[in-house]
Amino acid sequence: MATMNGEDQYDRVEEVKRFDDSKIGVKGLVDSGVTTLPRFFVHAPEILADLKPKPKTRPVAIPTIDLSGPRSAVVDQVASASRSFGFFQIVNHGIPVQVLDHTISSTRAFHEQPTDVKARFYHRDVGNGVNFISNVDLYHSKAASWRDTLQVKIGPTLPELEEIPEVCREEVVEWNLQTKALGERLMGLLSEGLGLDTDRLKNTTCLDARLMVGHYYPVCPQPDLTVGLASHTDPGVLSIVLQDHIGGLQIKHEGDWVDVKPLHGALVINIADVLQIMSNDEYVSVEHRVLANPSHEPRVSVAVFFNAGDREALYGPFPELTSPEKPARYRQFTYSDYMRRFFTKELDGKSLTNYYRV
Repeated sequence: MATMNGEDQYDRVEEVKRFDDSKIGVKGLVDSGVTTLPRFFVHAPEILADLKPKPKTRPVAIPTIDLSGPRSAVVDQVASASRSFGFFQIVNHGIPVQVLDHTISSTRAFHEQPTDVKARFYHRDVGNGVNFISNVDLYHSKAASWRDTLQVKIGPTLPELEEIPEVCREEVVEWNLQTKALGERLMGLLSEGLGLDTDRLKNTTCLDARLMVGHYYPVCPQPDLTVGLASHTDPGVLSIVLQDHIGGLQIKHEGDWVDVKPLHGALVINIADVLQIMSNDEYVSVEHRVLANPSHEPRVSVAVFFNAGDREALYGPFPELTSPEKPARYRQFTYSDYMRRFFTKELDGKSLTNYYRV
């Protein structure tokens, strides 16, 4: 692919379409020997200026919670982290380390197959429940990010098994079983942390619609000019993230970017926008991003996004969490309207949550 330095000849829409039609993804660009980023990957100066680490007066780390502790203590810790950080890591969560390791290695194996093998999965329609793409918001964003993604709709039911790439099929099936059970456990803790019944979130269909994404961040030839994943908040209810040892995930906390340092065997949990809304701002969904990978070893992460299954039901703050002293801070909306708005904009922070704010 051309490096596209000529101002007069540059047609962004055409270059983006050409890249998408090639079905090679970012890894294909790396494999082709590209040393200069195609221009549609280059982010604006104000975004790039914010990538540089600022001197910290004190180191900040997101909380790590041991789920094997006494339930009342775990509920308090989960609620505290969800109110102050919106992110936390969990250990002793019940998913064996070998399952985590196999999930990462099989996801990496998918992305490192020959381009022509992956190309049959490359499309933007998730109709059959499985697709491989580079940048879900490629046609809406101001600049693309340096990553490729395998998506699998795992809930409420898995796709037909033959639709799931063979190289990671067994691992996807196992990952689905494990994260569904863990998601139910976490939602019980989060519900209790709000003073609600254990099954309050579960009964709002928040466990039903689940999407697995396997991100692959190959080495970036100019990591100071782009990002791996642009700053955004997650649109659903809750996210479970498994990251490898490379690092690069950061969250916004008190105005600064904080590294989420990899911890082998741990999982990263984050509150998403709809849970912030349903908690009436008790829990916070915070901006996060992934830096472009400067390492010659690729970064791999696997996430499960939990979304409400009933798309036409009305969602908003739980009535139990509103009062004359603390009225509802959001208006009600259908989940289908919410997700439609999310997928027709670029990933850019909190604008969607604010759209529904009273």
